[in-house]
Amino acid sequence: MHRDRFRRLVLRAMRSLPPELAGYLNNVDVVIEREPGAEDLSPGEQDLFGLYVGIPLTDREQYGMTLPDRIVIYQGPIERHFDPRDIPREVRTTVIHELAHHFGIDDERLDALGLG
Repeated sequence: MHRDRFRRLVLRAMRSLPPELAGYLNNVDVVIEREPGAEDLSPGEQDLFGLYVGIPLTDREQYGMTLPDRIVIYQGPIERHFDPRDIPREVRTTVIHELAHHFGIDDERLDALGLG
């Protein structure tokens, strides 16, 4: 898939979020990378679709003068793992999954919600 099309899918996923969440995303950058680096993968992990890098809102006390949190969406693993027809849905699921980490929701709870 062309990178611009993939980028539009990520933007569409972000725009589909409820407007009341926008105020909580002031210091969050969403970026697209082709592949995760070795430092991004947990031991034994094969593919990584997305990654949240930052301090969840629920863990913040004095939070100022810091770099933005980052949500990284990895295009290569998503393209390899999913049928092209399913990629738009999976991009949205990945974006929501990583944003949930920003809001302090862990993987166990995301699995229970069907977003694991």
